[in-house]
Amino acid sequence: MPPEAPLAMPAQDFWRRPERVGAGTRLSPTLIARRAFVFGGAMALTGLAAYEMYKVLDVGGLTYLEYAVLVLFVVLFAWIGLAFTNAIGGAIRLLSGRKALGIDPDAPLPSPTIRTALLMPCYNEEPNRVFAGLEATWRSLEATGRADLFDVFILSDTTDADVWVAEEAAFLALRRRTGGRFFYRRRPQNTDRKAGNIADWVTRFGAAYEAMLILDADSVMTGDCIVRLADALERTPEAGLIQTLPVIVGGRTLFARLQQFAGRLYGPLIAQGLAWWHGPQSNYWGHNAIIRTRAFAGAAGLPHLKGRKPFGGHILSHDFVEAALMVRAGWSVHMVAGLPGSYEEGPPSLTDLAVRDRRWCQGNLQHGAVLPVRGLSFASRMHLLTGIGSYVSAPLWLMMLLAGLLTSLQARFVPPDYFPSGFALFPVWPAQDPVRAAWVFGGTMAVLLLPKFIAYALMLGDGAARRGFGGAGRTFLGMMSEILLSGLMAPVTMVSQSFAVFSILMGRDGGWNPQRRDDGSLGWREAFRHFLPHTLLGLGFAAATAAIAWPLMAWMSPVILGLLTAVPLAVWTSRPRRPGGLLETPEAQQPPLVLRAAADLRASLAGTSGSMEAVARLAGDADLLDFHRDALPAQGKRLPGDFRPDRLVARAKVEDAPTRAEALALLTAREKAAALADDHALGRLLSLR
Repeated sequence: MPPEAPLAMPAQDFWRRPERVGAGTRLSPTLIARRAFVFGGAMALTGLAAYEMYKVLDVGGLTYLEYAVLVLFVVLFAWIGLAFTNAIGGAIRLLSGRKALGIDPDAPLPSPTIRTALLMPCYNEEPNRVFAGLEATWRSLEATGRADLFDVFILSDTTDADVWVAEEAAFLALRRRTGGRFFYRRRPQNTDRKAGNIADWVTRFGAAYEAMLILDADSVMTGDCIVRLADALERTPEAGLIQTLPVIVGGRTLFARLQQFAGRLYGPLIAQGLAWWHGPQSNYWGHNAIIRTRAFAGAAGLPHLKGRKPFGGHILSHDFVEAALMVRAGWSVHMVAGLPGSYEEGPPSLTDLAVRDRRWCQGNLQHGAVLPVRGLSFASRMHLLTGIGSYVSAPLWLMMLLAGLLTSLQARFVPPDYFPSGFALFPVWPAQDPVRAAWVFGGTMAVLLLPKFIAYALMLGDGAARRGFGGAGRTFLGMMSEILLSGLMAPVTMVSQSFAVFSILMGRDGGWNPQRRDDGSLGWREAFRHFLPHTLLGLGFAAATAAIAWPLMAWMSPVILGLLTAVPLAVWTSRPRRPGGLLETPEAQQPPLVLRAAADLRASLAGTSGSMEAVARLAGDADLLDFHRDALPAQGKRLPGDFRPDRLVARAKVEDAPTRAEALALLTAREKAAALADDHALGRLLSLR
């Protein structure tokens, strides 16, 4: 590591308004008008839909169940109405051709002067995969001729001992291959997870760098993109953070390619819409973004929330909160959706999406404790609310389906009270208006799907993008395939997210597990274990609707079919697919140079580290062993007051074992990592045969 350059990063007081450092977040009349259009338009659409739905249900008066259906419908329609008006804003932004922060990808490459650190946090990831993407990014940066302004830090929070030593070996190999300014640090305790990892770097080295660019384990960026971000930050002194729009790439399975296609076709429209009304109060997604280091240190230190997990403790989805705190302090946060060269990968299967969603769900629900923080802007509160709503909407959809089904069951099996108590000139007929209901359904689907068709129409006007997708006809067929498959998977995701919300509300902590990246192949046994509840719920819906009326079953067939086919759908979409076909994207058809370099490096490094046991690897490589020992805090010596049980137990077990194999068999995963961080235990392991 380089010499330390400490920078204070105090935890913020959520209940005291901070001193603003600048006026970077002032709203112009134009931006106020845009927000009025987005929210006013969504409210107008919701009001119209609410009136029509009321007329559907109000045939002879509303029952309590019908009132419940109406309220849930209004809340959920407001959600899709906001997405619709956001898409209209995105179309306006794209048609205007305006360049955010003056960043023009076609202009000559600028020459910034600020020093920037590229930070790669990693947690139990496959090292060669991560380092291949990082090396490709560095090579692309070197090609710009501006690499001397950048240093790269691998910030490991890895807890698996074998992966840890493999990271060190991969790091030494990377530094030998590139000769670049690469640094590696592993924290012995991954306090506060990723947010704590970044904060540890800021407090130790942040003063030496004016900016830091945060990457994720699956991130790849072009040197052109990085240099333009650094230049934009330097030219905009009030800017604290600039977020790019990462393009999803590298999909091998049908599920991953589906997400990749949807993100590439619809993502720019959505992101441009957000940028259009967010203005200088935009959001942060945790990676592929450049941040002014002193702004982050001064404004974004996160306190622990009061209470027990899953709502208390350290903040899980830290990125939304960090952006909100920077805006609160007067720094502007910008979304630059039109800058190419920023890439990431998506989950390879439905189960991987569910695992990731479970973690994100807990973090977003935790934001309920952040909403009342003093001094947050309206936009920041909306970011937090939409994050919460993206998961709360799932159980609300499920509740509306159940309420509608109970309403139908009541009409079918409960004798109506035509003449309730009290004076009435006419009998009360429990019924709904089926014709108006069909119109409401059609209007709702139009609001839901029109943004996709708007994105398709805008793509047709971009010749390069149109050819990259495979032409207008193939893209249209791909879009229809995406709508069909996403429609089948939507009820499965709805149920998974509902289970996640309920389990979190019951007090269950989701933990922190690394994601699968390439292979999402799912076996039938695992699929049945994961999606059996979804299938049983689908059977319940099918039985209930069949008992009421076949037309009702046909009406609910998309939900029923999606749930009944959850297991085969998950297995089928998790299988690798050959390139080509309907779900093609420009980056898949003609991969940019940096993505080709990352893929080639990954292939060349495959098998070079493998899953070799850590102690055997250290025993066989003197340079690696020297590096490992030098990188340990206090060179692995026990400091006074260090009574961690894992270290003490690991020492005892290693001392008692007659052979290395027996010692390793006695150690748990945590104890093995503790032993490799303790010079005494490590020396004993190396001496054993």
